[in-house]
Amino acid sequence: MRLNKLLGSVLLATGLSPVLAQDSAAVKKAEPAKVKTYAEIINAKTISRQGMFTVHRQEDKYFFEIPDSLLNREILFTTRLVKVPTGSPRFGGELVNSIIVSFEKAADNKLYMRVPTMVAVADSSDAIAKAVHNASVNPIIMVMDVKARGKDNKSSLIEVTDFILKDNNITGFSNEAKKGMFLGGGSAADRSFIVSVNPCQQNIEIRTVKTFSSGGGMMAGGADGETRSDGPGVVSASVGLTFELSTAMMLLPETPMAARYADPRVGYYTENYRVFSDGQQKVEERNFIVRQRLEPKPADLDRYKRGELVEPATPIVYYVDPATPKQWVPYIIAGVNDWNEAFKAAGFKNAIMAKEWPGKDSTMSLEDARYKVIRYFPSEQPFAYAPRVYDPRSGEIVQSYIGWSHNKLQSLHDWYFVQAAATDPRARSVKFSDELMGSLVRAEISRQVGASLGLRANLAGSNAMPVEKLRDNKWVEANGFSASIMDFIHYNYVAQPGDHISPKGLVPQIGEYDKWAIKYGYSYTGINDFEAEKKQVQQWLLNAKSNGNNLQFSAETSLLPNDPSDPRAQTEDLGNDPVKASEYGLKNLKMVMANLLTWTKEDMDMYDNAAAAYENICDWYGMLTRHVYSQLGGVSENLRSVEQPGDVYTLIPKPAQKQAIDFLQKEVFQTPTWLFEPNVLNKFRRPVRKEMIQRLQENALYYCVSSGHLYRMTMETMRFGKEKTYTVDEMLTDLNTGLWSELRTKPVEIGFNRRALQKALVDNLFQVLQAAAKAPEPNSTSPDLTNTDIPAVVRLHLDKIAQQCKAAIPFCTDAMTLAHLKYISEKISRALHPKN
Repeated sequence: MRLNKLLGSVLLATGLSPVLAQDSAAVKKAEPAKVKTYAEIINAKTISRQGMFTVHRQEDKYFFEIPDSLLNREILFTTRLVKVPTGSPRFGGELVNSIIVSFEKAADNKLYMRVPTMVAVADSSDAIAKAVHNASVNPIIMVMDVKARGKDNKSSLIEVTDFILKDNNITGFSNEAKKGMFLGGGSAADRSFIVSVNPCQQNIEIRTVKTFSSGGGMMAGGADGETRSDGPGVVSASVGLTFELSTAMMLLPETPMAARYADPRVGYYTENYRVFSDGQQKVEERNFIVRQRLEPKPADLDRYKRGELVEPATPIVYYVDPATPKQWVPYIIAGVNDWNEAFKAAGFKNAIMAKEWPGKDSTMSLEDARYKVIRYFPSEQPFAYAPRVYDPRSGEIVQSYIGWSHNKLQSLHDWYFVQAAATDPRARSVKFSDELMGSLVRAEISRQVGASLGLRANLAGSNAMPVEKLRDNKWVEANGFSASIMDFIHYNYVAQPGDHISPKGLVPQIGEYDKWAIKYGYSYTGINDFEAEKKQVQQWLLNAKSNGNNLQFSAETSLLPNDPSDPRAQTEDLGNDPVKASEYGLKNLKMVMANLLTWTKEDMDMYDNAAAAYENICDWYGMLTRHVYSQLGGVSENLRSVEQPGDVYTLIPKPAQKQAIDFLQKEVFQTPTWLFEPNVLNKFRRPVRKEMIQRLQENALYYCVSSGHLYRMTMETMRFGKEKTYTVDEMLTDLNTGLWSELRTKPVEIGFNRRALQKALVDNLFQVLQAAAKAPEPNSTSPDLTNTDIPAVVRLHLDKIAQQCKAAIPFCTDAMTLAHLKYISEKISRALHPKN
C-alpha cells in the first residue's frame, strides 16, 4: 500500500499553517555538488555524537550524517520559544512551527527535503493505484548538497549550519507565527548563533539564538496579538528582536499506530484521507480520531482481554512547569490524575499522571519535545489551551503541552463570583483562599488535559442533567452538574443558597460522557485492520446508546454563538430546562448584585473592584438571557445510525418556546431595576452613554425578531406543521402583548427604558421588511424572505402596533408617553402607507 502523508493536519492541530520555503527565485540549473571523501571532512578536530543522525561539529559548523535507512522516513520538526524579548505576545514554551519532512536521495549528489502529504491511498495491487500515485507528488521544500558519503557508503553527510540558523519554514517561525510576532525580515546572521545540537536515539534537540528585525511594535504581555504604537514594551524596528528557540527533530514511527475510526457521535478531533480501490463505486473517506498512544504491556495482554485493569506499557505523563507558583502545583497534579477514573473504563489503571519537574536532573530539558509540560506563562491575558501535534497517518499525538496564563486565575475568580457567590460564602471576596482557588484550577486543568487527549468540547454535556437534580446535594456530588467536563461551562449556578450544596457540587468534575469517550478512544483492541476494528467500535457505540445513558455529544458547530441552531449546543448553559436554569441563575445573580459593594470592598479601593464585578454581572445576565431566547425556533440534532430509532432533528417543544417568551417579558423586557440601582452605579459609572443592560435588552429583542430567526421558524412550520411549531405570528403576538402592555392600563404611561425597547422593536421589524423587499445576492448567506409569509405577518403586526398606539393616545396624561405614541404610529403609517 502506498501512503502519501498529510502535513496540513499536523499544522492545523497546532494552529499553524502549512508553508513552503520562502525563496522563489527563477529556476536555475544547479552545479553538481563536489563530493569529498569522508576523511577530508570528518577529522581529528571533529566532535561527533551518535543519535538518530550522527551530529558532527567543527568549530562553528555542524553536519548531519543521515543513514540511508532513514531516507524517506517521516521526521517531525517542531520549533518552540525558550526565551522571548520584552513585550512578546508569546511566551517561553509556546509552539511557533510544526512541519513534517522526509529526506530523499536525488541525482547529482543531492538530498531532497520533501513535505509528505497524505491526501489519498490505494492498494498497490489495484489498477487505480498508479493514477493515485501520479496525482500526489510530494513537494520539494529544500535541496541539500551531499558533502561526503559515509565510511561504508551507507550514509550521507550534509552541512546544516545555514539550514539551522537562516530563516526558513522548517527550523524557524512559521509564516503565521511571524505575523503574530510582528517579525518583519529574516534573521540577522551577525546576531544569530547555534547554542547546541544534541542527538538522541529517536530525536535531535537544537537550541539557537536568533535576532530578527521587527515589522512593527510588540505589545508587552499581549497574548492575542494586539499592538500599540508607543509605551512600555514596544521594541523599535531598528533594534531588532532576539529569541532563544528550541527546534526538535522527531522520527515518526516506521509503522504507524493503528488508527481508530472517528464516529461523529463521540467528540474527538479527527483526521482523514481518501481511499481509492478498483471495486468502489464511490470514493471513500477514512476518518479517524486524534489520540495519544496507550497500550497494555505484552505480558498483561491476556489479563486485559479478560477485563482486568492493567497498567499501560507507557503511561501518559505531564510535568508541571517549575515556574508555577507552589500553592497551585498540588491542584494541577490532581487535575491531571483525575482522568485515571475515566481510563478505568478503557481497561487501564495508573494510565495518566502528573509530576513536578525534576529540577536537579540535568538529563531532562523543558524544551525537549518528548516531554508533556503544563507551562505557566506570565501573561495579563487570561487563557488556557492544549495544542496537539500528531502523526497524520494514524492520529497519534506525538507532542503536546498545556499553556496556562497567570491571569487565568482572575478569570476563574470572576466566573465563580458571579455564578456561585450566592451559594458559597467563600466566594464573597476579591481574593479567594488557596483552597477555593486551587479547586477551580484543578477543574480547569482537567478540562485542558481532556483536550490534550484529543477530546473536543461537548456542548451537550450539561443538557443530560435534570435541572432540579442540580439542587440535590447528594445527587450532584455523585453525578456532577454536567455529563462532561469538556462542556464549555464553569460552575453550578442553578444551586440555591438554601440547598446547602457542597463545594464538590459547585465545581465541574469528569462525567459519565467523558468516561465513555475515553473508553471509545483508548480501549485497546489489537486489531490492525481499520475496517474490521471500525465494526467493533461502532458496536460499542450502539450498545452504549441502547442502554439509555446520557452520552450525547454536540460540537461547537454554530457560526453565531448568540443564535445557535441547536440551543443545547451553547456555552455556559446548565440542565435540560434552560429557562428554569436561567430563572435560578437570575435569583443568585440578584443576590450578588444586592451585596456587590460589600463583597467587593477592599481597603483603599476606589470602587475599581465593584466596577469590574458589575461588568461581569452584566455579561452573565446577557448569557442567561441568551440561553432563553435561543429556544425560539430551536431544533435539536441527535446523530443516529439507521439501527437507532427516532429522528435526528427534533423541534424544541412549543410550550418550551412560549415559556421562553414569558421569561423574556418578565426578566428582560420589563426594566430590570435591580441592575439600575443608583446607589451602586453612582459609585463608578458616569451617565454619559447607554447602559450595558439596555444594550443587552435590545440585543435579546433583536435576536427574537431578526430575519434569520424568523426565517428559521418559518421553515420549521413548513416541516413540522403549525400545530407543533411556535409560528412567527404567534411569537410576534405574544411579544407585542408583553412589550405594549402599558397600552391596556388607564391612564397610559410608559417609562424611558420601555419606550426605548418599543422603538427598537419597530426598527427591527422595519429591517425585516427591508430584507424581504429584495432577494439576496447569489453568493450571499442571508435567507431569502421574498417568497415567504414573513413580510405579510410583519406588516400585519406593525399595523396592529400603530392602531393600538392611536387608540391609547386619548388616555395619555404623560407628555413623553403621548409624544412617543404619536411618533410610533406616524412612523409606521408613513412606512407602510406612504401614499397616505
